[in-house]
Amino acid sequence: MSYLLQALSLLIDLAFDAVVVILLLRVLAEACRADFNNPLSQFLYRTTNPVLAPIRRVLPNWRRINLAGLLLAWLAMLLKRLLLFALVGMLPSLPGLLVLSLAELLDFTLLFYIVVIFGWSLLSMFAVDRRQPVLRLAGSIVAPLLRPLDGKLVFGQIDFGPMAVMIVLLLARILIAAPLLDLGAKLALGA
Repeated sequence: MSYLLQALSLLIDLAFDAVVVILLLRVLAEACRADFNNPLSQFLYRTTNPVLAPIRRVLPNWRRINLAGLLLAWLAMLLKRLLLFALVGMLPSLPGLLVLSLAELLDFTLLFYIVVIFGWSLLSMFAVDRRQPVLRLAGSIVAPLLRPLDGKLVFGQIDFGPMAVMIVLLLARILIAAPLLDLGAKLALGA
């Protein structure tokens, strides 16, 4: 792959991953009932609502899960993968492309949670203002995953709950997302 193609693929990855992060944050903030008075939550709502509102008329929420946001995140991954295949001059099969983009969204979500949990637990070790918008949003997003282990893995003054959850998420990436990525790649390439 030439240097220009590598640079273009990097820019495509960054652009679409930024869109997926914003959509995932919106979906997770709604699902976890994040504080709407948080300026970051309001920014997410204002940024994504013009695109999500028309789709939500057709595809309403299921319980607290914003299906329109998940659909758009999946379509963004699909378009990203299609553009990356087009850069190298390949046309993938449609079933493979659908599975590959779904597997990439799952892997991206798992990695996103790992990063958010790590950042949240790292920030919680320091004396930071708990009212800080990023920390409040991250805390509400990671709370459902950490709640089952709350106070159960504390040794001394250290809570190992976030580390246990990150290990489970890493195992999910290896045992669930990676085989789906392989299957999607094989189907997309027709191998």
